[in-house]
Amino acid sequence: MDIAQAASKSIAFTLAAAQSTSVPLDVEANVQTHLRFVEAAALHGVQWRVFPELSLTGYGLAAMPDLVLHPEHALLAPLREAAQRTGMAITVGAPVNSGSALPFIGAITLRPDGQHSVYAKHHLHGSETRFTTAGSAPVGQQEWGGQQIASAICADTNYPSHAAQAAAAGARIYAAGILTSAKGYTAEAPLWAGYAREHVMTVLIANHGGPAGGYVSAGRSGIWGSDGALIAEATGTGEWLVVARAS
Repeated sequence: MDIAQAASKSIAFTLAAAQSTSVPLDVEANVQTHLRFVEAAALHGVQWRVFPELSLTGYGLAAMPDLVLHPEHALLAPLREAAQRTGMAITVGAPVNSGSALPFIGAITLRPDGQHSVYAKHHLHGSETRFTTAGSAPVGQQEWGGQQIASAICADTNYPSHAAQAAAAGARIYAAGILTSAKGYTAEAPLWAGYAREHVMTVLIANHGGPAGGYVSAGRSGIWGSDGALIAEATGTGEWLVVARAS
């Protein structure tokens, strides 16, 4: 696992993007990969850790109804224990129950204090509209370590209104798990930098480290400072731990 680390001038909160790879449809194997990343992040004092979109299952949309997870699911017990032991909040990607036949694409945050949360992807993309349900809440917002943090998932970050709503709600960190190709990254990275600069907030993007669901990921997970400058990044694909400190 490669490490990319940088610090902003004002050090207040340490966060990390996990550029992990997922075994398709194998939650147990992916939990073990997640635990490796959590242990590595703990060595760097990370307080909030974000994994890619659908990191626990891979991007297998048609199989999602059979892989629905929730914060108290038995398969996630090792991650809940790791959150408590390390004092780190951990955001993972998984299908979650929508109350209908089609699940949400979710971001599950497991917190050391036991107050877990779920954010459901609000803006769907392409074939996701056939296999999943759009979340009704425009952003997922919570506080941790004195920071207001907004969760986003992949295509959410393509909509300037999503980041603007997060900022209006008080977010100082905008954190997203994604799956994007090299072409997508080229178009989207200027948006992420623009959100950081316009709203004076740190932007974190955690991309897959390898292919997923037919997509060839670009990797290049990164963290942009509140001035819009890229302060830490993975230089390509593969497994990376990207760490930075937000003011």
